[in-house]
Amino acid sequence: MKLWHRVAAIAACSLCVSATPAFAQKDYPSKPIMMVVTYPPGGPTDAMARTLAAALKTSLGQPVIVENRAGAGGNIGAEAVARAEPDGYTLMFGTSAPLAINVSLYRKINYDPVKSFAPVIQIGQLPNVLVVNPSIPAKNVSELIAYGKAHPGKLSYASSGNGASSHLAGVLFNNLAGTDFQHVPYKGTGPALNDLLGGQVSMTFTDVLTAMPFIKSGKVRALGVTTKARSQALPDVPTVAEQGVNGFDVSVFFGVVAPAGTPAPVIAKLNHAFAEALQKPEVRKTLLAQGLEFAPSTTPEQLGGFVKSEVTKWRTVVQKSGAQLD
Repeated sequence: MKLWHRVAAIAACSLCVSATPAFAQKDYPSKPIMMVVTYPPGGPTDAMARTLAAALKTSLGQPVIVENRAGAGGNIGAEAVARAEPDGYTLMFGTSAPLAINVSLYRKINYDPVKSFAPVIQIGQLPNVLVVNPSIPAKNVSELIAYGKAHPGKLSYASSGNGASSHLAGVLFNNLAGTDFQHVPYKGTGPALNDLLGGQVSMTFTDVLTAMPFIKSGKVRALGVTTKARSQALPDVPTVAEQGVNGFDVSVFFGVVAPAGTPAPVIAKLNHAFAEALQKPEVRKTLLAQGLEFAPSTTPEQLGGFVKSEVTKWRTVVQKSGAQLD
């Protein structure tokens, strides 16, 4: 009899243990959630993350706290999230760099953008725009390509640094258009734009939000938006692709991920909460003002597939660029 009671007690305990994750998922979230931003405060990524974090409390019933863990092009924050407990209480508001580019750009990173994370939702993208100094006699991309080929080695493009999206955009453009625009790296977007305005370099690829004041003032000329579709902020500027550079698609994308192994019901609840927040008129208005173009795909599976395709695309571009960071 004593043995039967002991077996029954063990069985009951095992049922309690196995049921605990289910109860935890059902009650999720029961405490604040941390959302890691892999860049310093004040930038567009940080602003978008904070806009969404403030809107999520209504759906989740718990505050979402933004924590900035900057460094190594986003790798420091991404590694921290990859190592976190997969319980839904640590998320990353990720961008193209840690989720697609860095795995090819850096000699060694301690996470895998596909295997280390569970995708939650794709938020959208920040389009870039190809802008030139007004002294360049080109009013569109076709004229720029023709002028560049007629004057080999004359035109140059500025970037915010080796391996930056503005650098890789130029590499992809050269590859697809058959041009030889010379790369001039700078330490940040500010110095690159200053030399573009001064005529020391011919052009650059930069985000629409940063470029807008200079475009409106006539200090630079916008030739083409770098995404597949035209930008809502610059509806009259055609895309680079529609001007003959087929396959050219460059932007900074934003997606929310959790550590790999996060339970599916938790991912589903997070996906629903983010999707709900993204439908709020005041949230959409704020994010649009911050330069965001909303993603058409919202399921975790769609983000997962998109990340895989971006990793493949940028691997080829990084290899052709020759860029490699420690």
